[in-house]
Amino acid sequence: MLILDFGSQYTQLIARRVREEKVYCEIYPFNIPVDEIREISPSAIILSGGPASVYDKGAPMITDEVFKLGVPVLGICYGMQIIAYLLGGKVVSSRKREYGRAVVRPVSNNGIFSGFREGEKVEVWMSHGDSLKAPPKGFTITAESENRLMSAIENVESRIYGVQFHPEVVHTPRGEEILRNFLFDISDLHGLWNMRSFVEMEVEEIRKRVGDDRVICALSGGVDSSVVAALLFRAIGDRLTCIFVNNGVLRKGEADRVKKVFRGHFNVDLDYVDAGDFFLKRLSNVEDPEKKRKIIGNTFIEIFEAEAEKISGVKYLAQGTLYPDVIESVSFKGPSATIKSHHNVGGLPEKMNLKLIEPLRELFKDEVRLLGRELGLPDEMIKRHPFPGPGLAVRILGEVTKENVAMLQEADVIMENEIKSSGWYDKIWQAFAVLLPVKSVGVMGDERTYDNVVALRAVDSLDGMTADWSRIPHEILAKISNRIINEVKGVNRVVYDISSKPPSTIEWE
Repeated sequence: MLILDFGSQYTQLIARRVREEKVYCEIYPFNIPVDEIREISPSAIILSGGPASVYDKGAPMITDEVFKLGVPVLGICYGMQIIAYLLGGKVVSSRKREYGRAVVRPVSNNGIFSGFREGEKVEVWMSHGDSLKAPPKGFTITAESENRLMSAIENVESRIYGVQFHPEVVHTPRGEEILRNFLFDISDLHGLWNMRSFVEMEVEEIRKRVGDDRVICALSGGVDSSVVAALLFRAIGDRLTCIFVNNGVLRKGEADRVKKVFRGHFNVDLDYVDAGDFFLKRLSNVEDPEKKRKIIGNTFIEIFEAEAEKISGVKYLAQGTLYPDVIESVSFKGPSATIKSHHNVGGLPEKMNLKLIEPLRELFKDEVRLLGRELGLPDEMIKRHPFPGPGLAVRILGEVTKENVAMLQEADVIMENEIKSSGWYDKIWQAFAVLLPVKSVGVMGDERTYDNVVALRAVDSLDGMTADWSRIPHEILAKISNRIINEVKGVNRVVYDISSKPPSTIEWE
């Protein structure tokens, strides 16, 4: 399945929904040449939504050659308007704009609405100002909204379909049925793509590409790098060397945990570098979050480069680039304004003249976890919440000192343990503690204290792009707070962050 991206905030979600049906798909920008599409030879094409109007100057547009490739096409929102615009229909700016929850009534129980009843009320999620006034010749209207606006069209002979709403979002309860109808009934695809087949294909590809050469992998202990290391070890065994740099701002016990798994469980050649003091020295008196990230990133590259030079015969560097990173780089929108710099070893190949291996670049985060389980990684590693590359340095607002790191490590492990023991850990996308650069007055043992504040952060999300704060029961939060204040010296106040993303970010820095 090929998805052409016109800038919708939901494009990645379309891909996720398709992958959930075990159908392999890839996202490309709308302006990919038609000849390249022919080379890819997709079985079907989905045109995503987008914020533009088809009549805008410079609006993202495709050639009508896409509709002559002989494969089924589904246009979603702006994608449906593109179909109408290019094939002779009429798109107008409607006074009856539709945003948010809406109800449509199918006038057909075939095609994408197979299994629906004619005229039944179907709840959907709308997000459009422009609407279709007239469908192209040869198309029929298959659904209308309560505002009497066209909500779906089809040309059965050409196998071209359009919906004005978003079937990929959870706010369209029967959206999965609509997508399944397009994938399996109309496009005749088969849900055969799974992690076992992915491992088999990727291992064969890695062996073919690497040959007898060596590969190094930057291991952080996070899910992505751990899965990359396990996959490379499955493919090339002792010709893999993992370099694990302890930057001094890891979670409590992280270094020992990583060494135990990869030296004990997998017996991987692991080069462990304890550079914590060196990192902390460079972070001394630095409070700006961007500077922290850049110092940690540059220092990591410096140490990694020095360690890699000690290993002979290395020609490849493996890293855990995921599909959302790839999509961001190829999206027609281009990279968004910098919210924060990301700690990534992507600069290493240019510096070190190494060829890059990114075996996870076709996977989403949840798929990486499934892959980790297929490779035999322990649950305690693959189920872990996301952890930022710069580590606790961006969860310590203000200067990063050894004392502050120790304080936050203790608070963080208390929060993690209590969430796990209460059964909430697997219900939450990410949970962690933040050390704030403020002090507040407290009372302990009838004495006045003036100590630090710790903020707790827990969010629910699918992929981290948007997130809502987790409704953790008050009694669990109370226990976490009580333990931190009693057990972590230097903390006398705990608060809970109830901000969503957007407008806030998940991490505080």
